[in-house]
Amino acid sequence: MNVLSLFDGMSCGQIALNRCGIKYENYFASEIKPYAIKITQDNFPNTIQLGDIKKIKGNDLPKIDLILAGSPCQDFSRANLLRKGLKGQKSSLFYEFYRLLNECNPKNYLLENVVMPKDEYHYISNLMKTYPVRINSSKVSAQMRDRLYWTNIGEEWKDLFDMRYCEIPQPEDKNIKFKDILDNGYVTKDKAFCLLEGESRPHKSNKRRFRRWKTCGFVNIVFEKENLSPFSNRFLTRNEMERLQTVPLNYTKSVTRNQAASCLGDGWTVDVISHILNYIER
Repeated sequence: MNVLSLFDGMSCGQIALNRCGIKYENYFASEIKPYAIKITQDNFPNTIQLGDIKKIKGNDLPKIDLILAGSPCQDFSRANLLRKGLKGQKSSLFYEFYRLLNECNPKNYLLENVVMPKDEYHYISNLMKTYPVRINSSKVSAQMRDRLYWTNIGEEWKDLFDMRYCEIPQPEDKNIKFKDILDNGYVTKDKAFCLLEGESRPHKSNKRRFRRWKTCGFVNIVFEKENLSPFSNRFLTRNEMERLQTVPLNYTKSVTRNQAASCLGDGWTVDVISHILNYIER
């Protein structure tokens, strides 16, 4: 089995494949972030790095059986005021994934992205010839992470217009709380806010962290005491972020905490991916 992982990041796809017990001969990865590549090669030294997706040609690869991709979401994100969608510089890279999907024609594919406006949701679904399954990582982890997964894996049904719908069921709720993944300290919510790449640039000032948490909520902080003091809080540790993404502990140990946060924020919740991959015909 040959796997092509586009926008591979730190190779959460490989963790998921191994967690499922799915054997593969070659794992080709397209990634350009140096410290993401370092994490991957430190954990999976046999990974074949291909570099920039724009330079990859399907004809240069052996027969690909599975394509994995999480194309950039920044231009779809509700946190982005401009929201240029597929016209945006980063999210338009979806078309490179779509090009390689057609060039490689794999038996199976999996594409992940954020919840997006309806017009782009339907546009991508029509191109993929399937509607996605929507899964929130809160089912299997301590964070809220609502995502769409377009895939031809698993059971399906079709409507009167012959449009495919993915029938992969929701994963079993593990009922993991935010407090359960802490090294120490206290939190105010049952679930963490979605881990984002911005976690790699945390406010160093306790007071500034508290103010941002209080005013917009787009940040995770841990209080050292139950009185929730603005002067007694911290940002997430490396191990806490790894637990949020259900990544093995110390998987990112070869890079700095902030570099690890960047990769984890851009990455996948591994247990969601393994849940979907479990429905591949072995």
